[in-house]
Amino acid sequence: MKKIKSALISVSDKSNLKPLLKILYKNNIKLISSGGTFKTIKKLSFECLEISKFTGSREILGGRVKTLHPKIHAGILNKRSNKFHLREIKKNNFENIDLVIVNFYPFEKIIEKTKNHNKIIENIDIGGPTMARAAAKNYNDVTIITSTEQYPELINQLKVNSGSTSIKFRKKMSKLAFSETAYYDSVISNYFNKNSNTHFPRKKIIHSNLIEELRYGENPHQKSAIYSQNQNLKIDKIHGKKLSYNNYNDIFSALTISKSFPKNTGTVIVKHANPCGASIIKNKIESYKSALACDPISAFGGVVCCNFKIEKNLALELNKIFTEVIIANGFGGKALKLLKLKKNLRLIDSSKFSISDNLKYNSSNNAILVQTEDKKIFSKKDFKIVSKKRPNKKEFENLIFAFNICRYVKSNAIVLAKNKSTIGIGSGQPSRLDSCQIAINKMKKFIKSKNEIVAASDAFFPFVDGIEKLIQSGVTAVIQPSGSIKDKEIIKFANKTQAVLIFSKTRHFRH
Repeated sequence: MKKIKSALISVSDKSNLKPLLKILYKNNIKLISSGGTFKTIKKLSFECLEISKFTGSREILGGRVKTLHPKIHAGILNKRSNKFHLREIKKNNFENIDLVIVNFYPFEKIIEKTKNHNKIIENIDIGGPTMARAAAKNYNDVTIITSTEQYPELINQLKVNSGSTSIKFRKKMSKLAFSETAYYDSVISNYFNKNSNTHFPRKKIIHSNLIEELRYGENPHQKSAIYSQNQNLKIDKIHGKKLSYNNYNDIFSALTISKSFPKNTGTVIVKHANPCGASIIKNKIESYKSALACDPISAFGGVVCCNFKIEKNLALELNKIFTEVIIANGFGGKALKLLKLKKNLRLIDSSKFSISDNLKYNSSNNAILVQTEDKKIFSKKDFKIVSKKRPNKKEFENLIFAFNICRYVKSNAIVLAKNKSTIGIGSGQPSRLDSCQIAINKMKKFIKSKNEIVAASDAFFPFVDGIEKLIQSGVTAVIQPSGSIKDKEIIKFANKTQAVLIFSKTRHFRH
């Protein structure tokens, strides 16, 4: 146990101070503070010594230097059992600081509110993190508090231990303090990298907040949790069971696809992070029905994501099959009432969600793969018609739709489409020819369609056999990236069969 006789308080977030000050006052703990915190403590009618009077040095540089003083840091950092330290403290007429309560300038909030670089720089806290690190290092003798959320636990410690704190508590607070300073510095580091358009600095620091620990990972024997670089995920679960690791994986896959659709348009159904049906028909019910029709068996137990608000009539349709999760840009009152009849069905409001410009991470062992997100918005200028036969407007739109869906399907990927809806998807095969066959089989099994079928491939066909198989199944137009040494042969085959062939200027693998 360590008795607290003096406390230094310097906080940006001044909420919930009164209950804390009461317990400090009750235990006759001397209070030292500065600036706005000093004024707040005085306003709350508690005695407090201003830092400038404590150190004998006034604040300088407009407040940039106030706690950076030997008397402050010696008071925090000295080892109480070290005779050499005790002699130096006595010689310099310094005194111990046993408790440090700090939270930092709200740098993260500032960069969300403004792009004014000078204002952002002024909100980089120096004194707070420095004191926090000093106190955390000397946890054997000093208690460090870095969040208002820690106040109740500190109050309880002081009550139970008659103004003292336990080593277990101090060590815990030290761990949290170092996490806080590391997080704070990582936000600043990433701001500077972003500001200078540096995607891949020599040292990459990733910061994130724990959203929740999950029941388990992909399998019951794996532990898992979900973190976010924001304070929340910007999705709101408004009903249903707790979300699992696999649920989240499917949800983010579905949202990535649906947010690539036109505003307030489109439905996608996802299973095991792969789309098994998608449609951007403007009629909302028809959009869902078309997405479902692509592969109703795979859709069972999947995630339905609507890039629009769900109302009663669609809710009636959605209730006809078993679905794990339904995502929408909001739910009408009657729709919500109907969907909530299934108590385990998770309902997610994604109206505040958007695809960020943040980097995408994939980890394996001790390595982290980093890349920018594939969020390119396609237009006709991104493609080149290489066949003699040209697509009509409707055909071109269907080809671009199919190609957009194709980039979200696990590679090797083939997507068959008609009427801005998928009618067959082949995913995740080592052979592109196998993906073609799976997409064709799905189409033949679920969709009775014999004309106006278009196909998209996420990469070039290395041989003619792939495009040949598609055209033999009824496909009349194909879109694919260029780059194969067999491109000329494939163009020749398209012309021979009077098919439309369009080359994309970009490839879109998703591994």
